[in-house]
Amino acid sequence: MTALSVFDMLKIGVGPSSSHTLGPWRAVQRWIRELEKVERIERIRIVLYGSLALTGKGHCTDTAICLALLGHDPETVQVDLIPSYMAWLQESQLLVLHTQSIPFDPGTDIEYQTSISLPSHANGMQCIAYSKEETYASTYYSVGGGFVVQEGEEEEDQDTPVELPYPCEASDTLLQHCTKKNFSIADMVWANELTWRDPDTITHELGRIWTVMKEGIYRGCHTGGELPGGLHVKRRAKEINERLLGEDSTSSSDDWIAAIRARPHGFKNTLKWVSCFALAVNEENASLGRVVTAPTNGAAGVIPAVLMYHVCFAEHDVSEDEIHRFLMVAGEIGTFFKKRATISAAMGGCQAEIGVSSAMAAAALTEIQGGSVAQALMAAEIAMEHHLGLTCDPIRGLVQVPCIERNSMGAIKAINAAELALHSDPSTAKVTLDEVIQTMWETAKDMNSKYKETSQGGLAVNISVRVPECKVQSAKCKVQSAKCKVIYTFTAEKLCTLHFAPCTS
Repeated sequence: MTALSVFDMLKIGVGPSSSHTLGPWRAVQRWIRELEKVERIERIRIVLYGSLALTGKGHCTDTAICLALLGHDPETVQVDLIPSYMAWLQESQLLVLHTQSIPFDPGTDIEYQTSISLPSHANGMQCIAYSKEETYASTYYSVGGGFVVQEGEEEEDQDTPVELPYPCEASDTLLQHCTKKNFSIADMVWANELTWRDPDTITHELGRIWTVMKEGIYRGCHTGGELPGGLHVKRRAKEINERLLGEDSTSSSDDWIAAIRARPHGFKNTLKWVSCFALAVNEENASLGRVVTAPTNGAAGVIPAVLMYHVCFAEHDVSEDEIHRFLMVAGEIGTFFKKRATISAAMGGCQAEIGVSSAMAAAALTEIQGGSVAQALMAAEIAMEHHLGLTCDPIRGLVQVPCIERNSMGAIKAINAAELALHSDPSTAKVTLDEVIQTMWETAKDMNSKYKETSQGGLAVNISVRVPECKVQSAKCKVQSAKCKVIYTFTAEKLCTLHFAPCTS
């Protein structure tokens, strides 16, 4: 496995999904660069397979593809203008690639092959350009966390190989390095990061990640209404914030944090705040807001919530250095899951997202609260152990139910795991982090595919979704809708109840 930086695990992007939104976005950007020398392109077509096809609409895969084709980047696109960009493309049905004007209809030129999966990964896509003389096709796999691999390419082939001073393929190697050099985890990570970047750049980028996390929480705690997508999920973070803080007249995230710190906070209120922080991020994520993939978008709220918990409720003023160390430790722990298992829900279920993010946050919190390296690794193991087997079953393919609440659960478990580790002797532990990662990977391989981000199992098929309008007025009958590939039950009240696959219309 290639050497991984903290900034590979913590990426700035747009919701709602790293594997279904950020990954396809990056894949199309790569493909566009491949087309630079192709003259007279007459048509382009994007074909989605497997999990990308099954939940692509709910995960905004089509939106990500269109934004990439329009030349926007996930780190810099103005998220408030995304609806207008999409409306323009729908109306004009025209792209400009390398000075060429190319017709493009998102409704027909993005195809969903829901019954076909490509061999290398559940998240496969093919990008095809047609000229009069030739067809240019490239196949990509979005392998989780925004990582993209082209057909025939290994992940380690993508970048120039680097030789780290302290390479770690497993957590026991990290423990050996730190013991030998008397390092904390953050010390070791800093030394490795210097291979890629100078100190000022590392500090700046860590600060940028924290800023996006902090502003995402603040924005989510001050935005009400419903989430997009048709489930009519009400945003809750704003109401929780108002109940806990009272009249909120703050005008910045820093003032808001100061106001929270100034309030008395017992156990129940602290618990509510942690949940509020996590909900806020993932409500932003579900609304195509700016978040940090940590290590995925579906789990983007866990690490910010745990870090904000420390910032707001530590008994001292938390320094910038503490925040940066937290992020470095979290990122390093995530690399072990990426290297030895998966961070893709399409490959491993939600244990690969919420479980991994909870482990990352638990280790980071343990270290900045004074825990040893062994205790930090123990905290990560505890957090992951109690997410084993967690399925990914988003209703209607939206990163909303149960995804948003799962982030608050993951954050609480991370804090609990850190407290347990801080009051334990790691030498007496019966399970190591490396062993739990191996167990997670074996569990992922054994898990039925319908529980891996397909919306074909679990809550996605057992929860009825009431839709305001029926196109069919007959009562007490079942109708198969060809357009939506979904069975509706029409009741006497003439309201639709969704029973099976998500609507793709």
